Amino acid sequence: MLESFFFFIGGVQPKVKVLDEKPRRCPRCGLHQAYLKRVDHYISVFFIPVLKVKTGEPILICDRCQTPTSESGAASPTESAKFCRFCKKEFPGEYVFCPVCGRRL
Repeated sequence: MLESFFFFIGGVQPKVKVLDEKPRRCPRCGLHQAYLKRVDHYISVFFIPVLKVKTGEPILICDRCQTPTSESGAASPTESAKFCRFCKKEFPGEYVFCPVCGRRL
């Protein structure tokens, strides 16, 4: 009897999308290098994104200091801040997932 099998390479991967190309002022460093971004999660087959699974929330991330802030541009207080143990960045306390790498905080 002839048996065959199928080898599948796939998974879920995050993809960062820049929502607004106009730079905004970063509340931490003061430079106009912060952009409105969103992290979407896609199911990928053979490393090609095929289907969007989750749409992230818009977040303002500075390209220089890598500080994430809310969409309005208000910096988060450090008392309720959480840190991502994978990318070592600080985020507001209400975040559950890291907007940079997509992993749970």
